[in-house]
Amino acid sequence: MNSKQQRERMVATQVEARGIRDARVLAALREVPREAFLPPELEEFAYRDSPLPIECGQTISQPYIVALMTAALELGPGDRVLEIGTGSGYAAAVLSRIAREVITIERYEELARTAAERLRALGYDNVAVHHADGTLGWSDGAPYDAIVVAAGGPGVPEALLDQLAVGGRLVMPIGQDRELQTLVRITRRADGTLAHESLGDVRFVPLVGVQGWRAEDEAAWDGREQRAPSRPGTVAGLIREAAWRFDDLDRADLGPLLERLEGARVVCLGEATHGTSEFYRMRARITRALIERHGFGIVAIEGDWPDAAVVHRHVRGVADGAPLAGGPFARFPVWMWRNRETLDFVRWLRQWNASRGEAATAGFYGLDLYSMFASIRAVLDYLDRVDPDAARIARKRYACLTPWEGDPQAYGGAAISGRYRVCERDTTAMLADLLARRIEYSQRDGDRFFDAARNATLVANAERYYRAMYYGGDESWNLRDGHMFDTLEALLELHGPASKAVVWEHNSHVGDARATEMGVRGQLNVGQLCRERFGAAAFLIGFGTDHGTVAAAHDWDGSMEVMRVRPAHPESYERLCHDSTLPAFVLQLREPERAEVRGELIAPRLERAIGVVYRPETELQSHYFHASLPLQFDAWIWFDETHAVHPVTGDELRILEERPGGQEAAR
Repeated sequence: MNSKQQRERMVATQVEARGIRDARVLAALREVPREAFLPPELEEFAYRDSPLPIECGQTISQPYIVALMTAALELGPGDRVLEIGTGSGYAAAVLSRIAREVITIERYEELARTAAERLRALGYDNVAVHHADGTLGWSDGAPYDAIVVAAGGPGVPEALLDQLAVGGRLVMPIGQDRELQTLVRITRRADGTLAHESLGDVRFVPLVGVQGWRAEDEAAWDGREQRAPSRPGTVAGLIREAAWRFDDLDRADLGPLLERLEGARVVCLGEATHGTSEFYRMRARITRALIERHGFGIVAIEGDWPDAAVVHRHVRGVADGAPLAGGPFARFPVWMWRNRETLDFVRWLRQWNASRGEAATAGFYGLDLYSMFASIRAVLDYLDRVDPDAARIARKRYACLTPWEGDPQAYGGAAISGRYRVCERDTTAMLADLLARRIEYSQRDGDRFFDAARNATLVANAERYYRAMYYGGDESWNLRDGHMFDTLEALLELHGPASKAVVWEHNSHVGDARATEMGVRGQLNVGQLCRERFGAAAFLIGFGTDHGTVAAAHDWDGSMEVMRVRPAHPESYERLCHDSTLPAFVLQLREPERAEVRGELIAPRLERAIGVVYRPETELQSHYFHASLPLQFDAWIWFDETHAVHPVTGDELRILEERPGGQEAAR
């Protein structure tokens, strides 16, 4: 997706979707290249729905905020605008596409010089940049039809009000707290009086100057351990009072939580990283209790179907099935499931099933779709046994994908460029043929057929997914999470109306997307789909941490490293949890012990998400997003300090290749 397409998408999903309708503002945002106003290392984040850091500890505002403030000015083509806080120059460029003239003031000389050079080079000739105290305005050009202030002050500077023309509009964030302000619009009436309007809560850097905050009041977060009290401190205190504290993960009393889960059909257990030991261990503890006490029989993970099938056969004592080349979960990121924490749970699950005899046993399943070629091999292996003629047809159809086995992502690029034919028809036809013979094949072995059908479904969906990746946008994400949810539904249907499932996936997949900026962008996820399908019978649990270590890579397909997790951002939910001073806790969000919890936490804040890739140097841009925690999850499990998972070697995984001597496969 090129820059123009990204701007179009940004305007549609981040601005228009939030109610900005001014055609001139939308056109300006589509025209101005935001990446041109960022440091080179941040250009890839240009169209993220968030503010971004620039030089001198300042920020370039979130695109929506630029649009909101510009629209609030109600500019005409002949208007003259005064902007306070040039920053990168991006907002001034947007204003210049609508107004006749823009004068912009910046108190940092470096920023003023850089912005002036940038705006001049890009051809924004109706913008004049001055290095001065913005709280005093720019009297040489007064009066102004519109004044916009891109920093928060304790009040509106009198100098700016004096420079506002009759009929002029001033838009500025104000508040006695330098971290949280209210965006206001002030209009000068014909009689000289001022009309005030509130446009909502916002967060801006402080407005420093003679008529603003003092310079020593400024503060910039650098991720170090030095901390000021949370704002408001009462929220951290409320968390402390309402949470169920525990000090030892292995001895934590899960009784109150399990009572809440008794009527659940699906319990989704998240994680804030893909490499934190405490998250895996607590998920295992909760899952064991759900299996033992509440009859859960499906453990579904954010892992590939054929890889998890190897584990499933092991824990069920089934000797059938061909081994995977390299063993299960051999592709990047191997540590995500090849770790001691997961292996300990697998050992327990095998022992539990063996002790049940003829009673219902629990299975282990993968929901993800990255294993396209392993799934092709599984379909062919199945058809070779039950229908050799169909296997020959399948080989011809799947041959379309064969050139891309070493790099399936490259298939998407070749397909959409026209350099290679699209294989969608072949993969879809193969799935249709398999499903059309459902009754015939199922009568021979229902479980084997179900496995083959899920693999064929995975191949068809993965083919679409890899093509969608090259178009950009949200389609590939939605395809992936839609596939994972469809697989979960298929498992529940297979196991009958009384079946129950526990899902292990990242917070970004199991927390309701509608309560996050993902939903604003048009993304859905497994948690949202579970709530829509199962209502109150779906229970979503998120996990979080402040600091510690994590297993991750610096880049996709890179080597695993044990990295240090930076302390949480001051404006994040994680920071509030840290400031509760509790080492670990469970916080109910659906029906909390204190009713005020939901009300205090419901306003969106930052939330951290670390995947298999972690980039501490750009953590705010790479790993934080806005969310409303009580709407996203039904409960929140917190560990203030956490540690990296412990990877296991191929030798330790050989237990999964053991062939049992007689336990029958059970559904």
